[in-house]
Amino acid sequence: MTISTDAYAVLLPAIGDLTLTEPLARYLDEGGVALLIGETREEYLARRMSDTRRATETADDLKALIGEVRRRAGRALIALDQEPAGIARLHALVPEFPDRATLHRMPDAEIEALSAEVAQAAREIGVSMFLSPVLDVVSGANPWLEGRHLGADPAEVARITSAYIRGVEGAGIISVAKHYPGHHDIDGDPAIDIATVTDDKAALERGLLPFRAAIEARGRAVMTGPALVPALDPDMPSSLSGKTIASLRDLGFTGLVVSDDLDAIGTLRGQRDVPTAAVEALNAGADLLLLSAENHLPAIRDRIVAAVEDGTLSAARLAEAAARVRALAG
Repeated sequence: MTISTDAYAVLLPAIGDLTLTEPLARYLDEGGVALLIGETREEYLARRMSDTRRATETADDLKALIGEVRRRAGRALIALDQEPAGIARLHALVPEFPDRATLHRMPDAEIEALSAEVAQAAREIGVSMFLSPVLDVVSGANPWLEGRHLGADPAEVARITSAYIRGVEGAGIISVAKHYPGHHDIDGDPAIDIATVTDDKAALERGLLPFRAAIEARGRAVMTGPALVPALDPDMPSSLSGKTIASLRDLGFTGLVVSDDLDAIGTLRGQRDVPTAAVEALNAGADLLLLSAENHLPAIRDRIVAAVEDGTLSAARLAEAAARVRALAG
């Protein structure tokens, strides 16, 4: 592998529809292995796929796109949001999770069995990764995760998400537990605002229980959050914070670290562009970088390559990240 192909291998471009554009085709031809099948902003805010999508989008539509991705990339990592009691990108194409109140009443074995059913149906379509479950223990204000989180009780969040991870991973789908280190009380929506988590270290520690449980359940990936968490790092948002990712590794996590959306993390704070954020995330210890496919992907690749060439980013760190991604691609 070359530095250039490694630089593409660590990107996770998100698409809004099922079209493989010419730039995305080139990205896959030249080393890209990952793709996020996303939703529209309206669907994200509604926490529900549109009536039009639900009525017209078929499993065969997804299979056709994923098949083309695999033909170009060889091994591919196909990700999407499939959250229990949250965003369900596959809508009625797979078994659906009940609402949050019902999940709280379900025993572990039932949650695990349903999660395995959902994952198996997704695997038959060609999906390989769920950006889920949401582990944030929300005990205060959180407009970002409204309608997506599982409550304020760390033990109950840990119970439900552990059963979900066991079911999903047992059926062969990679789970991505999110959003480390937890967003229990946040002063805005980091997708559209400059947001800061107001918790102190004691509050953060209480919210780590679900992450410890996710690691114990053998979840293979964790996503870091997009906001600033001063109790851990007063300077860098979690997905760009070496201190934050080091604290995750200190919990015993050895798997794939996925960044949150670099577009919001970079541009909202006005301190960096997306290519700069990509280099910072890799230096911090992230392995797979979520960003919009609307970005000029060759420019991001070239910035990563340039960082290796000028010593800003070590070739070994980039190779480590790319190897972790490729190891999960199938």
